Amino acid sequence: MPSGNIKINKPPPTPIVGPPPKSTKYTNVAHTIMVMSGKGGVGKSTVSVNLAVSLAQKHKVGVIDADINGPDDPKLLGVDKKSVDVRDNKIVPVSTAYNVDVISMAFMIPSEETAIIWRGALRHKAIQQFLEDVDWGKRDFILLDMPPGTGDEALTVAQLVPVVDGVIIVVTPQDLALLDAKKAINFAQQLKLKVLGIVENMSGFVCPHCGETIDIFKRGGGEEAARKYGVPFLGRIPLVPDVVSKGDQGVPAYAASDIVKKSFDTITENLMKSLESK
Repeated sequence: MPSGNIKINKPPPTPIVGPPPKSTKYTNVAHTIMVMSGKGGVGKSTVSVNLAVSLAQKHKVGVIDADINGPDDPKLLGVDKKSVDVRDNKIVPVSTAYNVDVISMAFMIPSEETAIIWRGALRHKAIQQFLEDVDWGKRDFILLDMPPGTGDEALTVAQLVPVVDGVIIVVTPQDLALLDAKKAINFAQQLKLKVLGIVENMSGFVCPHCGETIDIFKRGGGEEAARKYGVPFLGRIPLVPDVVSKGDQGVPAYAASDIVKKSFDTITENLMKSLESK
């Protein structure tokens, strides 16, 4: 064993690195909106896709499936068997039957069973490419279906997009909605993003036989969260069997259920009011 004092070399100080500059390639998009949730399993992708279809009745809409590890939007829009093209060195988003174009990691992997095991830097790069290297053309709306929580992908979007109009927070009706909503609201506040509103998903099960609504997961947690934290309540979406069955078939519930269509049209109307009050 060597004698004498052991000298430990201290690592150099970590340089202070500021946020990346705003993108100069993401242009011609009137409104960019992040759809977020404080946790998984609240139906955020279902909300993102059906809200996009509702908006597309009057507007030109694109969807960025920003959930790199769990890309579901192509399946919900019925285009999971398609692939992307490249034109003039730009990625062309996949068109759907619902006047909504979409880009997703699901188009880039060999099969839907492929696991994407990427660190934060690679996920950041993928989101940056979805924003900058996709030929979005001129769009009224780009909706970003974010992964659960407030991790790397959400931070990437907030830092790169020149103007994020705000975030929509999806919660379920339980009392826990207050806690889940607060996490996403805190994220938006720290990054100076407007909370455009809260959507309460799975708000009552509508019996397909008698039409009666049963509050399986309670009711009103999202509305109470909106009231408590002083943000708009955009609306609630009931549990309807068509949401699941049609979604598995690649048909958005908006196009299959009058009840769901009415709910999303109300949410869209309230969203437009929230944008106008920005």
